[in-house]
Amino acid sequence: MLAEQVEVVIGVDTHKHTHTAAVVTAATGAVLAQLTVATDLEGYQQLLELAGQHSPLRAWAMEGSGGYGAGLAAHLAEREELVVELDRPARPTRKAGAKSDPIDAARAARDALARVHLGQPRTGPERAALQVLLTARRAAVAASVDGQSQLQAMIVTAPEQVRARFWGLSTRAMLAAALKLRPAYYAAEVHVHTAMTTLKAIARRVQTLDDEAAGHEKAIKKIVSAWRPDLLALTGVGPIVAATVLAAWSHTGRCRDDAAFAMLAGTAPIPASSGMTTRHRLNRSGDRQLNRAIYTIVITRLRLDPATRAYAERRRAQGKTDREIRRCLSRYVTRQLYRQLESTPTQPLDAS
Repeated sequence: MLAEQVEVVIGVDTHKHTHTAAVVTAATGAVLAQLTVATDLEGYQQLLELAGQHSPLRAWAMEGSGGYGAGLAAHLAEREELVVELDRPARPTRKAGAKSDPIDAARAARDALARVHLGQPRTGPERAALQVLLTARRAAVAASVDGQSQLQAMIVTAPEQVRARFWGLSTRAMLAAALKLRPAYYAAEVHVHTAMTTLKAIARRVQTLDDEAAGHEKAIKKIVSAWRPDLLALTGVGPIVAATVLAAWSHTGRCRDDAAFAMLAGTAPIPASSGMTTRHRLNRSGDRQLNRAIYTIVITRLRLDPATRAYAERRRAQGKTDREIRRCLSRYVTRQLYRQLESTPTQPLDAS
């Protein structure tokens, strides 16, 4: 446990503009000092100076190390400080409604002291680059889907001579037809001219978003191919799936075993037994993007991989439902990914 390794724990409650730290002694859990600083290099240095006033045997317990606390976590990692990553749980009800940043900081430190297994923050330039690209691509794809839905809705209510141009076309064909519209020829007909102008503007926006998403995917594939090309050799693993897995896994040793990685992915069954009943329920926690990536691998293998299809047939003969089979396969895929990630040496990203 952390209490056996350090003398003090500095709990940090992270926010956009300020961080509040509380120095807690590992022996008793008493608060020794508190400090609120700005989220810049000067503030980070102030926190290090505060920690240096107490003990070199220390650890940092931080919520939001991948969000508001990302800058501080990176600053501490560069100085080889021990940083423990905490989940951001629902705030417990406090006596008389007591709630403040110092209270949350002290609670984070005591929470870390009570844990048997300690989480590590995600680190590494490759992982950070993939995370940025995945986030940007996801937003572009979502906006593109919204634009396509808006295009279809406006075609329904467009004038008949406009709507007739799109009758029976697929969404992609509708986009191509909208780009070819010539509103200038209908300047005298206000409704028709406005409908065509709007449809063409939406189609251009969708095209721009699709081009942006394709550019992000190309950059993602380049990083994955340079860092972990072995993942792309696995059945059902493409650049986006591989990048999602790498962004969640981060680095060797972050997850202590494949069971911990399965909990992170939300593919580990959760015991839900009572009395004489023994059963498990679906795990709805964990990294949902990682869970989605693993589900994509499972669905792809069920369609294309003969060994996976044979396994599914055998389990159906044993009375398993398709949903139960997919859950079992998700756990197997999680184990395979973890062993692949942990056993194969990583390739450093070429900065050029």
